[in-house]
Amino acid sequence: MIKIYHNPRCSKSRQALALIEESGNQLQIVEYLKSPPTAEELDSILKKLNREPQELMRKGEKIYRELNLAEQEMSREEAIAVMVEHPKLIERPIVVKGRKAVLGRPPENVNELL
Repeated sequence: MIKIYHNPRCSKSRQALALIEESGNQLQIVEYLKSPPTAEELDSILKKLNREPQELMRKGEKIYRELNLAEQEMSREEAIAVMVEHPKLIERPIVVKGRKAVLGRPPENVNELL
């Protein structure tokens, strides 16, 4: 089973989804803006990606600037909480299969899991 944290308005997310669909793998689509991951889920995803929360934040988003996140030093838990509260901050798409995860930027990264 492959899970994709997906935003249908994002071209990279749509391209990654198409690659997964073409592979024939079982698929679970999570529109993370409608159903954001919990703090525990996001922490697990980050560990699978081997990344820190700040590395997965979309720094070009308006909310990133409004919250002055570039200026703040946050703990891992605080950064995850901000991302859960403001899911637009989460980079996309994220594809998870078992104990592995990849960021689908570029979309071809998902081939590592197929």
